[in-house]
Amino acid sequence: EGNPYTWWVGKANEKHYYWGGSGPGIQKCACGIERNCTDPKYYCNCDADHKQWRKDTGMLSYKEHLPVSQVVVGDIDRPGSEAKISVGPVRCQGDRNYWNAASFFTSSSYLHFSTFQGETSADISFYFKTSASDGVFLENLGNTDFIKLELKSATEVSFSFDVGNGPVEIVVRSPSQLNDDQWHRVNAERNVKQASLQVDQLPVEVQKAPTEGHTRLELYSQLYVGAAGGQRGFLGCIRSLRMNGVTLDLEERAKITLGVKPGCSGHCTSYGMYCANGGKCVEKYNGYSCDCSGTAYDGPFCIKDVGAFFEEGTWLRYNFHSPGTSMKDLVSRTLLSSADHETTVPDLSLNKEELSFSFSTTKSPCVLLYISSYTQDYMAVLVKTSGTLQIRYSLGGTREPYNVDVDHRNMANGQPHTVNITRNGRNIVLQLDHYPPASYSLPATSDTQFNSPKALFLGKVI
Repeated sequence: EGNPYTWWVGKANEKHYYWGGSGPGIQKCACGIERNCTDPKYYCNCDADHKQWRKDTGMLSYKEHLPVSQVVVGDIDRPGSEAKISVGPVRCQGDRNYWNAASFFTSSSYLHFSTFQGETSADISFYFKTSASDGVFLENLGNTDFIKLELKSATEVSFSFDVGNGPVEIVVRSPSQLNDDQWHRVNAERNVKQASLQVDQLPVEVQKAPTEGHTRLELYSQLYVGAAGGQRGFLGCIRSLRMNGVTLDLEERAKITLGVKPGCSGHCTSYGMYCANGGKCVEKYNGYSCDCSGTAYDGPFCIKDVGAFFEEGTWLRYNFHSPGTSMKDLVSRTLLSSADHETTVPDLSLNKEELSFSFSTTKSPCVLLYISSYTQDYMAVLVKTSGTLQIRYSLGGTREPYNVDVDHRNMANGQPHTVNITRNGRNIVLQLDHYPPASYSLPATSDTQFNSPKALFLGKVI
């Protein structure tokens, strides 16, 4: 009656009832598609239920459903009924041309190819990524004729040419920066009727050709990819450069050209590990830098400690302000002061927060961190008398705060320790130093919102 006994489970945990050699939505095996099954009444050889073994085999090639994570076989609990299943490996193959790339490291570097044959029609497409604000992608010259694609500014790509009727330029302006070090696609076309330019999914800019005049693009020089004729060349990566349907082998040419490297791996793959303490490697075309903003460190490699030594009885206080406050006033630092300048309750409530810091101490018990609120809600991280760590959450709904005790190690041993706490609703994930993260849950009666946070204290509770 069409209800399958057997299926496989693919990506997104979906069941699929088609088999190798068939296609999505078709409850058939390859023999059902080719109409040569053992029993013509069925669409799979195995459905014939013969005494001898039958086989259905084929490739599953609809990649959106792959990989196969599970195969479920039913209807084998009858005497003499058996099934054997084997799933082969996932095989990936792609268009090598699609990732054929070159990296341009100096603004005077270029690759050259034979003259572009685009007399009556030119179809040029490629991907680029850059952090530079301008540069010539490619250019081919004639006596007076030429064709050229360039990044004019951080938000403009230009396609210009001259077929003998005077220079024509088409410009696409992007609402967002194109020098964001992400891949962008350029597609330029020119024929005897019109020329067009598209960047990413932005609207296509089209310009009609004059009804009278020249139509043939006559070029003589070599095709230059990058700088040509003393102009500022492109800094960054270009890949998948296709001209009239032919992919140019940028990698092969880059191997023998100064200032250009094959591929687009960049420096972070080689040197990224030098960004310490969780610093992020930021690609640059003549090197790299480390972004330390998400760490408690500074300096070129995020190894310069940014911290403070707290004598006993001293503390730091950071006031939280309402979302309407300007960035300049967002964090006000009041040292050794408990005066409260904020009287209005900010309309800020947190369903989740992420907190990370490092500390070292030999003093216990002590308060490391305390976040107060305009309500009764609070959060605290402390070292108990025994030297073990405790996290307290009081978000309302429970009489006592919810405590997470980490009882198995002494944190007051004078060594540096790192604490990462992430709360999302009722779920709390705590990671200490390099130990595996541990998960905890707020009680069902507890609220899940941290209402109106007021101030963050380091070193003491006021």
